[in-house]
Parts: sequence; structure tokens; C-alpha cells
Amino acid sequence: MSVVISLLTLGLSAYSWLIIARALLSWLPLRQGTASYKVYGFLYDVTEPYLQLFKRLLKLLRIDTASVDLSPLIGLVVLYIALYALRL
Repeated sequence: MSVVISLLTLGLSAYSWLIIARALLSWLPLRQGTASYKVYGFLYDVTEPYLQLFKRLLKLLRIDTASVDLSPLIGLVVLYIALYALRL
């Protein structure tokens, strides 16, 4: 049983790092065809199904003319709660 919990913990930790990497890359101007654009595309494809759950709940927080997507933050909080629960 501890092997399964260890694998789940490892998987959730890795997924949280993918979300963090996606959030950081989203702050950069990405040009189509570059390596960073391809990495962002991969990260988007992997993390979007999970983050879409939170986007539906939050929508985009509008601040003046800019919009802030809080779904990565909420998604990370949920993942960290799950990690904490697994370690108990």
C-alpha cells in the first residue's frame, strides 16, 4: 500500500510542477515555432483538462482591461491538499 501512496505522491508532485512551469511560461511572449512555444503547447495540453474544472467555477477575474486566470493557483492548492492527505 505504501508503494501506491508513494507513486501517487510522486505523480501529484510532478503534475504540480507542470502547472507551475505552465504558469511561468504564460508570462513570456512566445513566438510560434520556437522551442519554448512547443514546450508551452505540451504543458497546456497536459494541464488544461484539470485546470478547466476550476476555470468553469472561477471564470476569469476581470481587473480593468486585464484578466487574471486564477485556475493554476486554485489547482495547485487542491493538489497540495491531496498531497497532504496522502502523507497522513
